[in-house]
Amino acid sequence: MKQDVYYGLSRINGDLHAKTFLAAFNYANSLERLKRFREAKKLLRKTIPMARRTLGDSHPDTLRMRWLYAMVLYDDAGASLDDQREAVGTLEEIEPIARRVLGGAHPVTEGIEGDLRKAQAGLRARETPPPGRA
Repeated sequence: MKQDVYYGLSRINGDLHAKTFLAAFNYANSLERLKRFREAKKLLRKTIPMARRTLGDSHPDTLRMRWLYAMVLYDDAGASLDDQREAVGTLEEIEPIARRVLGGAHPVTEGIEGDLRKAQAGLRARETPPPGRA
């Protein structure tokens, strides 16, 4: 149903409309929850650059889309090391923007911060060789 809403709004309002971006986020969020990471990545890779150009990097919807993209990259069990690095880099980039725009106590900011810590820890664990294997 969210796919139909997204494509319908895209046809009616165009790809650069705020309601289309929100529908894209909702659709990608559903895909992420269903663990359909490849589809979610494809959709977000298409829509995030348009949202950044249209709404700006500081817009809450752009921040949410980029946060979701980072989590789609990170949560995928088949994520490559590069995917995990990209996820951490994205979260590191958007965290100060969210803090400045939304405030430190905002749920989005707190969520980004928590996911950043988790993603950094996972990346460190993956990059650190086991003892005795230097």
